[in-house]
Amino acid sequence: MKKLLLTGFEPFLNFSVNPTLRVVEELDNAIVGEYQVMGRILPVDFTKAGSQLIGLIEEIEPDAVVSLGLAAGRFKMTPERIAVNIKDGPVDNEGNQPVDDPIKRNGPAGYLSTLPIRHMISRMIEEGLPADISNTAGAYLCNNVMYEALHYMDIHKKDVPSGFIHMPASHELAIEHGNVPSWPHRDLVKGIRICLEVLAAETAANDNEANVINQ
Repeated sequence: MKKLLLTGFEPFLNFSVNPTLRVVEELDNAIVGEYQVMGRILPVDFTKAGSQLIGLIEEIEPDAVVSLGLAAGRFKMTPERIAVNIKDGPVDNEGNQPVDDPIKRNGPAGYLSTLPIRHMISRMIEEGLPADISNTAGAYLCNNVMYEALHYMDIHKKDVPSGFIHMPASHELAIEHGNVPSWPHRDLVKGIRICLEVLAAETAANDNEANVINQ
């Protein structure tokens, strides 16, 4: 069976709840198409998150990588189109606050997601979930880990679909923060599962096409 690495983040800043953590924990070990989901949680730490993600990729050797992040204030599920080679933003959980620093010196300015994000959006909308493509993952840890995964696949010439999905706040978090758009936990899980199903179906179709060509 193929393996899909699914990552979320620990709570951060003034968010004592991070819905990505709960979604990843719920989907850990789930079977989606030909994938077994391997759920892991990353630290909100500029000095560790990227290296820990790469360590997980080298340990698990996944056939796909999907990372999740909280975008409190967004009201749609938003797969990201691009990661940029910049670290910037608020202080992280360990007190680090880089300003305009490159993630990889001499690395490309950006990487496009290799997930089927347009198909993911279409399927979520068909299932009654608000969704759209986002053209910016910001410059905080979400962008950082997306860039790290895509850079690793690029320099190691690995044909492994990789990308990032931002999700809205959960109701639990919205109750704590007040005026923040939110979704019920079950719909957050449903949205991510739909995205993984689309990825699994597209991967299977590509594998079948390759098998036909090689026969």
